[in-house]
Amino acid sequence: MSGVDMLTLGAILGMAAVSFAVRASGYLVLRRVQPGPFLRAFLSHLPGAIFVAFAAPAVAREGLAGLVGAAVTLLVMARTRSATWALLAGVASFWAVRASGG
Repeated sequence: MSGVDMLTLGAILGMAAVSFAVRASGYLVLRRVQPGPFLRAFLSHLPGAIFVAFAAPAVAREGLAGLVGAAVTLLVMARTRSATWALLAGVASFWAVRASGG
């Protein structure tokens, strides 16, 4: 490997080590400290908030097709409680709107 490749490998391994340390430290802390009701409620809502933070810009960037796809996904999920059907319906509606020029 050349010098640049070793530098890249070092950066990747360093980021992996830091990522693992952050995750492991959370588990270690929560093993010793019992979170109160407020913190438990906060943590239970966090995954959804993070997903929305990632999904909202992508939906907005895709315009009408993104909005229709997201809306269909949410409606199918609310009706069926099946992530598989919701994702299939959302992607199908996204591509249908995109193919129709929207």
